[in-house]
Amino acid sequence: MNLQSRSEKFRVVMITLCCMYSQDVKPKGNIPFEIEDFPGVQTITLRRKYGNEEIKVEVLSGDVGDDNEEGGSGTDTTSEGIQVNLTVTIAKGGGPFLEFICTGYSDEVSIEGMAVKDKQPTEADAVDPIPYEGPPFNDLDENLQKGFHKYLEVRGITPSLSNYLCEYMINKESKEYTNWLKNVKEFVEK
Repeated sequence: MNLQSRSEKFRVVMITLCCMYSQDVKPKGNIPFEIEDFPGVQTITLRRKYGNEEIKVEVLSGDVGDDNEEGGSGTDTTSEGIQVNLTVTIAKGGGPFLEFICTGYSDEVSIEGMAVKDKQPTEADAVDPIPYEGPPFNDLDENLQKGFHKYLEVRGITPSLSNYLCEYMINKESKEYTNWLKNVKEFVEK
């Protein structure tokens, strides 16, 4: 096979793949957040106000569960195994804020950890760069864990939001992949 026929075959494959992944489908439903989504960036940011609180959620696609993965539990949390990683910050003015590290599945939100953090570093931070962030979330009293889940739910961090974000991030990944293929195609054809 000569170079020209390889190039033509590559072009046909690239165009086919671009067409397959170019669907722009929005997830069903409404969410109480404003979405910031920039092309070429892996994450999206959600923002909203709740009373005197500023809520920001940074969303990153997680791994797709696979029962056959080494070290996997063999049990999928959801039927599809889709997840998103969420960093939820809740601030009241310029002082400290709460940060929750969560994993969102298509039917639940799991809190992995939480901390109270300062917005501005202080002199003490220079002396002690790793401040105490509290015990592991799973070590907290069960009622306290449930209370924090409810705290997030009231502020819009719900299973339905998680389901929406799982679908949204699948669509984002498809769009980003399509753009990546186009960039590779343009580079190869130069």
